Amino acid sequence: MSASEKFQSLFVAAAALVGLCAGLVLPVGGVAGHLVLPALMLMLAAVFVQVDAGQVRRARSAVPVVAASLVINFAFTPLLAWALGAGLLGGSPDLRIGLLLLLVTPCTDWYLVFTGLARGHMGVATALLPVNLVLQLVLLPVHVLLLGGEAAMVDAGTLVEAVLVVLVVPLAAAVLVRETARRRKGARWRDEAVVARASAMVLPLLYLAVLAMFASQARTVAGHAGALVHLLPPLAVFFTVLPVVAALTSRVLRLPADQRAALAMTTVARNSPVALAVAVAAFPDRPLIAVALVVGPLVELPVLALLGRLFRVRDRVPADPGVREGESG
Repeated sequence: MSASEKFQSLFVAAAALVGLCAGLVLPVGGVAGHLVLPALMLMLAAVFVQVDAGQVRRARSAVPVVAASLVINFAFTPLLAWALGAGLLGGSPDLRIGLLLLLVTPCTDWYLVFTGLARGHMGVATALLPVNLVLQLVLLPVHVLLLGGEAAMVDAGTLVEAVLVVLVVPLAAAVLVRETARRRKGARWRDEAVVARASAMVLPLLYLAVLAMFASQARTVAGHAGALVHLLPPLAVFFTVLPVVAALTSRVLRLPADQRAALAMTTVARNSPVALAVAVAAFPDRPLIAVALVVGPLVELPVLALLGRLFRVRDRVPADPGVREGESG
């Protein structure tokens, strides 16, 4: 794990602080506002370039953990997100939508890092990535419109259009880049050059997007700082309940240790960059929704680091055929 990944939550906080100070002191809000969505879309394209859909076949030998992950991520978690928002953020509709966007989007990138640190089943974890991605594309508008209620207050067409623009366009560009690189230089060169460079771009682009967002909405943040604190209780509940649910599910299914670790990471980690991009595109006139999404990683990343230790596989289990040590797609 690189220093940037290890201290990611600190860098996100630093980017937010720098952007906030710049937006309050300097007249940069307008320019910064135009940088947010392009930076997020470039970041998502860089994430998607690393996705190899062919890895889905590696999950065939681990059907129980795959099924459990999908049920927890796309059935249990949306209902929990709705309950937390309605119960703890009932008077803050923008925070409710921000929380909902964050919690209904399972992670498609950094959970692999923490799965590797826990010595979890990388084949299963990587195979779940494209599945999670496709289901997010299909279900995100449904979850927001059904569970957001009056707080959503956005036309269904607008939300679907935002998802298509923010997610499908970067995904299509990433598939094109992967396929073009493979045909011209071969799969090995693609992985060593194109995928490696894309991986190195993700975090800097995330920091740039966070900095620009806070710079463009500095006065909104300053005026609602107290409201953002209200996000901490529902986030604390979520990041306490989900590891327990993952652990209990693993015990019921009698999963091997490496699959327990993979299930914990794939069900706890959230996809805040995707949620942030959709929020910026779908709710441009409600900046508090996007601002609320930055609080998520500040809580999530330390939790994932702790879970990496708690679920760490003590005795190395034999690797599945075709799954190389440390492979992450």
